[in-house]
Amino acid sequence: MARVFSGVQPTGNIHLGNYLGALKQFVELQDQEECIYCIVDEHAITVPQDPKELREHVLDVAALYLAIGIDPKKSIVFVQSQVSGHAELGWICTCNTSTGELFRMTQFKAKSGGKESVGTGLLVYPTLMAADILLYDAEIVPVGNDQKQHIELTRDIAQRMNFKYGDDCFVVPDGRFMKAGARIMALDDPTSKMSKSATNELSRISLLDEPNKIKKAIMKATTDSDGVVKFDIENKPGISNLMTIYAAFTDMSFDEIEKKYEGHGYGDFKKDLVVIVQDALAPIRERYEEIRHSDELIEILEDGAKRARAIAEPVLKRVQDKVGFGYDK
Repeated sequence: MARVFSGVQPTGNIHLGNYLGALKQFVELQDQEECIYCIVDEHAITVPQDPKELREHVLDVAALYLAIGIDPKKSIVFVQSQVSGHAELGWICTCNTSTGELFRMTQFKAKSGGKESVGTGLLVYPTLMAADILLYDAEIVPVGNDQKQHIELTRDIAQRMNFKYGDDCFVVPDGRFMKAGARIMALDDPTSKMSKSATNELSRISLLDEPNKIKKAIMKATTDSDGVVKFDIENKPGISNLMTIYAAFTDMSFDEIEKKYEGHGYGDFKKDLVVIVQDALAPIRERYEEIRHSDELIEILEDGAKRARAIAEPVLKRVQDKVGFGYDK
């Protein structure tokens, strides 16, 4: 089995875009590969965080990991800051990366917003992300398409250091990118990605939303005036977005959905989609409530950190030896 690593920031409730684009694949992968899933709290502090809220959000995301079906017996689930090797290897990766590479990162340009002074963490967090992956000799990294540039940098760092220090310094990972058709857009603006930070709460459906909120968001979702259920992203982005959600939860093809609703308006389609999404999210919400404030959650995270350290420490020691840390005996 190949080793898989991926991480999610503890930034509040996970929405359908996160789930269908990435986390659903995490669950599928654990039955095929050796999976390591991390809540990356060190990345979270690249922007200001309230310490109390950060701790709560870490546990929120950990509970959601388990609620969606990640099995701690099959996968390792842990919190990044509880394995010191991430920060230690992050520094080594930073020292083997040029400022030019970091300034070219499109996400840094977007997040810095052209300001003259921003937190250094925003600039160097791609090297910490590289360390997260390389620390576990990961071969596969399931990520969204917006992370392609960071995966390329991780591969560049690994190949550069392998050339400099020896081919056995790092395993060079491959990205496994979001499945075609799984890109979920905002319900109120289907030309923009679904986002946790959007001001309109009805623009997204979060995994812990109550049934009435799900219904309201779907029934108010932007479509078009012709009332024909047809997948056409360019000309009918709203209904195409809703069909993407429908297909993801039912495994029906777009052709099958079109045939089912031939001669029906958007009202019938939306009503059925409401029930589909409510039924799919109900067990996730139930499992989350069951585990979120339990001792079991803490025990799983502590065990996960222990198992993660067992993999990470030999890798870190190998790289430290390569770069010249420690003593000759």
